[in-house]
Amino acid sequence: EVQLVESGGGLVQPGGSLNLSCAASGFTFAAYTMGWVRQAPGKALEWIATIGAQGRQTFYAESVKGRFTISRDNAENTLYLQLNDLKTDDTANYYCAQNVDSNGIVYGDRGQGTQVSVAA
Repeated sequence: EVQLVESGGGLVQPGGSLNLSCAASGFTFAAYTMGWVRQAPGKALEWIATIGAQGRQTFYAESVKGRFTISRDNAENTLYLQLNDLKTDDTANYYCAQNVDSNGIVYGDRGQGTQVSVAA
């Protein structure tokens, strides 16, 4: 059974930073591209970033490019998202997802999410 457990969310002021983690289990983590998506209240699911199976390729949505960094540790079966220069528009529930392509299409499972709130 695929399990994806996100952590690291919280309340932060505009301009602040957070580091999200996603612990993966139940599948061969190193064999899959992984990604992050988010959903703000009343809005559609939005793709944020994708990372290749070995971590050599990364892809970002224009809305976060230059501010967010996706990475992974295949030895620890963990996916990360570093969020810098946060804006109020970044407030959302953030999910890690399995098998995400470079266009943001999610073919696998998603976790339960971790809430990121950006407010003064």
